[in-house]
Amino acid sequence: MGCAPSIPKKYTIGGKGRKRRSIIQEVAVFIPTVRIPVASDIVHPLRGIVSKDLVDRLSTLRSHVVELAEEIYYADVSAVSELQHALEEYLPVVLGLTMKESRLESSVQFRWKTLDDDQECCLASAWYEVLSVVHMMAMLALFEANLLLIPKNGQVGGERKVSEDAKKDVVDPLLRASGCLDYSVHRILVQIPAQVKKSFPSYMQEGMLEAISIQALAQCVEIQLGLASECEKATLSVKRRLACEQVSYFSQAHYCLSGCDTSDSYGKKLLLFLKWKCMEAKAVAYYYHGLVLDKGGEPANHISAVCCLSAADDLLTDSKRACLSFCLANPVTRVPPPWGVMKNMHKKIPDVAYKKFQVYGHLFEQNKNSALQTIPDLPEFALSLRPEGYELPSTDSIWENVNGQPQIQSLKEHLNDDEEVDTKSY
Repeated sequence: MGCAPSIPKKYTIGGKGRKRRSIIQEVAVFIPTVRIPVASDIVHPLRGIVSKDLVDRLSTLRSHVVELAEEIYYADVSAVSELQHALEEYLPVVLGLTMKESRLESSVQFRWKTLDDDQECCLASAWYEVLSVVHMMAMLALFEANLLLIPKNGQVGGERKVSEDAKKDVVDPLLRASGCLDYSVHRILVQIPAQVKKSFPSYMQEGMLEAISIQALAQCVEIQLGLASECEKATLSVKRRLACEQVSYFSQAHYCLSGCDTSDSYGKKLLLFLKWKCMEAKAVAYYYHGLVLDKGGEPANHISAVCCLSAADDLLTDSKRACLSFCLANPVTRVPPPWGVMKNMHKKIPDVAYKKFQVYGHLFEQNKNSALQTIPDLPEFALSLRPEGYELPSTDSIWENVNGQPQIQSLKEHLNDDEEVDTKSY
């Protein structure tokens, strides 16, 4: 399972077939799984049906993606960008196979595998290939976001120090990832026949893709809230709004998984992550909501504020246990140091909750049977973020005039094709 690792260059080892994980990963932006393409036979199924130039270009571009993807666990931001570019170059060409007039949608068996455990899924569907490419583009965007947040020095423990510029830079890849996945759910999955989707691995389920899309938005708000918490000009109301939005996004993502098969390690890890982040977000939301209520002048305001702060303290404790459960679930990940808004909340929430109870404890004695001594609902706000717009590119012009009919070849061209195929390994 890909958890967007950041690995120092000194851990890079050459050669294929090596054990990829030499250290326990740290996670800031979570990726349920990293899938990469596996070399597939494109030449044989298409030979004699489309031009040799087209087959060669399709095969070459995909092989380049395969080569770059094998090293993704050891990549830096520039290498991720290179792989993104390779996928963007390949996508317009493979889209030609989905054209109805080409009648080639099910002509090639495309192979993909999970990078952690090498589990393969091979399907004769060009739309499955397109979905897999766009999904990988989304995962790479999350991967890039994590690389920006995790220190490159590989030091374990201590405070995570991330510059303000780096935090701002993270928002763009998160929104891009959300957009790719949102498009996959609403525009690509509908093109794939139900009998083909039955063969999809669990992490390609509609609800799973939708959950990760919304999770990316939640982590955008997490970044924004962290920046607001460090800004003196940001008001309590602004911070509360962002915290409540974060709760809504993480809750929506968790709800999307309710109809999914989450029995495998990928699903379990994602569920635990969303549970942890939702508890953490609620703790912060109740903290800020309590501070806002406390500004009211009535005893009822102070009682409600203390109830909110007490709830925040309890949720913070629960979130720490949920974080540990997430980290211990397979594959094991490192317990991350508090960062962003949580960097100070681990101390602020219990301290403020205790002090406010000390000040207003007498009000609870005076209103023992009062309905005021219940936890108020968090306010609901209109959600401000949407996935970044994404559209598939136009089909490459090399597909012009291709109608899926056999191409006439000379005997010499046919024999040359055979010789070239024999020298390649799939």
